[in-house]
Amino acid sequence: MKKANRVLLTLKYLFLIIASFISVFPFFWMVISATNNAREVNAGKLTFGTHFAENLGNLFHSGLNFGPALGNSALIAAITTVLALLISSVAGYGFEIFRNKVRDRVFNILLLSMMVPFCALMIPLYRMFSAAGKAGFTGIGLNTMFSVIVPYICTAFLIFFFRQNTKSFPKDILEAARIDGLNEMKIFTHMYMPVMKSTYAAGAIITFMTS
Repeated sequence: MKKANRVLLTLKYLFLIIASFISVFPFFWMVISATNNAREVNAGKLTFGTHFAENLGNLFHSGLNFGPALGNSALIAAITTVLALLISSVAGYGFEIFRNKVRDRVFNILLLSMMVPFCALMIPLYRMFSAAGKAGFTGIGLNTMFSVIVPYICTAFLIFFFRQNTKSFPKDILEAARIDGLNEMKIFTHMYMPVMKSTYAAGAIITFMTS
């Protein structure tokens, strides 16, 4: 029996090692390739090279506008993350703290939207922002930051994420705060947000990566 358990444990560790290697190797290969020239990469070299500075210089002076593109991506991701965390946390807090049948049904309908793939929304979003631009609304048409940020500032997943984590928020604290005279805004900003720091951190990572 002990031998069988030892064999099973060995197989589990072997599987985890192989799975970890498959997951980590692409990142390792990417870092290695950044330090080698094209000839060394094509030859399959798996050791660090001495061409990192040269490759970095070629990237920024290749005419691809990599610097501005990287800056725009970082700015859009940062703005999207801040707005998404604020809006989704307020929505998740409201759905859980102020529950009733109507809000529960609205939340269930909201969850259904998670089943709709983004590719099914691309054409409607394109038509909507195109129409907004043609209507003369400055800064919200196609090829603007607004059209890239808006679709991600309030996602069903992030609202669900905050709502589920709000379940662990101690409700007794809310009652005590209300008795002491705090309004809902102060309860949210002075009590809820500090307690839910880990939830905000996880949500920030998820949102920044997807935006």
